[in-house]
Amino acid sequence: MSAARRRWVLALLGAAFFMTILDGTSLLTALPSIENDLRLGGPAIQWTVTAYALAFSGPLLLSGRAADLLGRRRMFLTGMALRLLASLLCGLAPSAGILVAGRALQGVSAAIIAPAALSMVMNTFAEGAERNRALAVWGGLGGVGATAGLLLGGVITETLGWPWVFWINLPVGLTVLCAAPAVLRESRAPVRGRPFDVAGAVTVTLAMALLVYAVAEPPGPIRTTVPLAAGLAMAAVFVLVERRSAAPLVPFRALRSRVLIGGNLVVLTAGMTVDGMLVTLTAYAQQVLGWSATRFGLVAAVMTVSAVAGGLASQRPATRLGVRRVAATGTVLLAVACALLTRMSHGGSAVLVLTALPVFGAGMGAAAVCGQIAALTGVAERDSGLAAGLADTSFAVGTALGVAVCGSVAIAAGPGAAFAAAGLFACAGLAAALSLLTRHPEPPPERRGEFNCSGSRRA
Repeated sequence: MSAARRRWVLALLGAAFFMTILDGTSLLTALPSIENDLRLGGPAIQWTVTAYALAFSGPLLLSGRAADLLGRRRMFLTGMALRLLASLLCGLAPSAGILVAGRALQGVSAAIIAPAALSMVMNTFAEGAERNRALAVWGGLGGVGATAGLLLGGVITETLGWPWVFWINLPVGLTVLCAAPAVLRESRAPVRGRPFDVAGAVTVTLAMALLVYAVAEPPGPIRTTVPLAAGLAMAAVFVLVERRSAAPLVPFRALRSRVLIGGNLVVLTAGMTVDGMLVTLTAYAQQVLGWSATRFGLVAAVMTVSAVAGGLASQRPATRLGVRRVAATGTVLLAVACALLTRMSHGGSAVLVLTALPVFGAGMGAAAVCGQIAALTGVAERDSGLAAGLADTSFAVGTALGVAVCGSVAIAAGPGAAFAAAGLFACAGLAAALSLLTRHPEPPPERRGEFNCSGSRRA
């Protein structure tokens, strides 16, 4: 594939990824208008967020494996078509029930799109410097999309109305759907007659949805304990099913790779740190500093710029020196920024926020990009969808855990303690990077056997 075509592939897939990130954050600024127009109460409006989180996190592993077996481009186009339908439904929703159903469909579509798109990026760019640059751009698009959503969501809601927060997806999605058949090539695992692991797919989807629900909902003796116990039980059933399956959804031999485990742990802890810090800082800025959502979005843009710069700058030393040192540096920067934020007094300090956010953004970019590079290193093309789904699942679970833990700590002990908890998550990421990631760069594919998820190498 020519370099020009590879750039078109990255641009097209990046546009779809940017759209899903933008859609998630722009909704947050539209929630008050939706609540007023549809006359929703607190729990009902919260379910517009929770339904998306459950529907997104549950099927990620299944969707990644389905992309490998059924075709990555086919799954990507299916997800995009479902995304358009769900966005149209959300904008037209006359009631809370229909809006929540539309948000759930949006979550399912994102779960289909994310691993299929990331696996196509993996297979388009050769492992090493070329793929690392592409993943740095990918991470930068996520950061820009998150901040742009906070800024544009308020503007769109005030000028066009909250339905357009969803309908803005339609022209972008239609463009991607029309261009994809010409730009993207179909690929799938070269396996014929392999049975699909239905039992594994059902149990892992239920386990993930139950576990995310347990941490996403406000804590309570029954509301938390029952879904948590059910999720852990379903996870245990999944392990038993996979060990006895002739064609497991997740071959456990793949987990023997220290780099894969370390990369996913860095991604998990980065998600916990980032969303745990942001949920605390958002409440602090609005309730203590008295900032509007638009002003906070503008301030958050400082963090986004440094995150993009950190991600782009980290890929070159990660290629030359290995991801271990760069990922460790990123997690240290995250911890330092959280430590700075713990020093804020009850009266607030805008200067301290503006000092900490660029440091946090640089660490976020470096840690997230290097964690993703490690999580996708050494994976054969036939298992790229599964690896992408595992990385996306790690981040999704991390964000849910970060919000749940830091939100609860902030209520119980104040924002300073919540920022400290986010810093501890970053320290856990540092431990994972130092203990599991390699000190030196992986040898290029032409000088080593191809690693696949059976844990073997092929000469």
